[in-house]
Amino acid sequence: MAHIIVVGNEKGGAGKSTVSMHVATALARIGKSVGVLDLDLRQKTLARYMSNRTNFMAAEGLDLPSPTYLDLPEIDSAALQPGENVYDHRLSAAVAGLESESDFILIDCPGSHTRLSQVAHSLADTLISPLNDSFIDFDLLAHIDTDGEKILGPSVYAEMVWNARQLRAQAGLQPIDWVVVRNRLGAQNMVNKQKMESALNRLSRRIGFRVAPGFNERVIFRELFPRGLTLLDLRDIGVAQLNISNVAARQELRDLIKALNLPGVTVNF
Repeated sequence: MAHIIVVGNEKGGAGKSTVSMHVATALARIGKSVGVLDLDLRQKTLARYMSNRTNFMAAEGLDLPSPTYLDLPEIDSAALQPGENVYDHRLSAAVAGLESESDFILIDCPGSHTRLSQVAHSLADTLISPLNDSFIDFDLLAHIDTDGEKILGPSVYAEMVWNARQLRAQAGLQPIDWVVVRNRLGAQNMVNKQKMESALNRLSRRIGFRVAPGFNERVIFRELFPRGLTLLDLRDIGVAQLNISNVAARQELRDLIKALNLPGVTVNF
């Protein structure tokens, strides 16, 4: 069976699609077969990223290692039994369509609570939750007191992950490996950064996730999107000499893939 990676939280702008595209492409580049699904049926950022990549490769005559993107298939609601949800069937059909030929299936969730996102979380072997390094985003995981020290209780998103874990346990499946990824870390060792680190470490022990380093804010990520490229594609398109920022971003991706500790994955890029 394919190992299912779900990238999710319930807030936009945290870098979910950037993380999704780079993780999926990194796995493809080390020889893994990767299928990807975009559950944000309105914005479709990851789907657009993949479309840009396909169009760019066709225009430039390139054949870059790439994941396989699949749209959710349409389901005839008339064929459903009473109480069945059409979105459940669309997602299960998409996963089934990719599973036989994929080592990994990566699912990018919308930045809001939807039925599709809820079901996807229960399918996750690995859950990646990108988080901007601020207490605004920390509130996605838990509520905290005014001094940023005392955790008052879990958020609705943390409760949704808990429910997904319960469903998997009832089905006899392996527990979700939940990884919270800290994006846009400040370069300086500021007080807010220290408080965030301390709060995340305390919360990780309380509700059961691992913390991994993510991506800093870099112009390169915005520049690559229109061509559907990732940091790992730069040399293939003729960028022989990477600048310091690009080298640092590439190392961030390498560190993230290592931290995910995915089965059968050795980082060699």
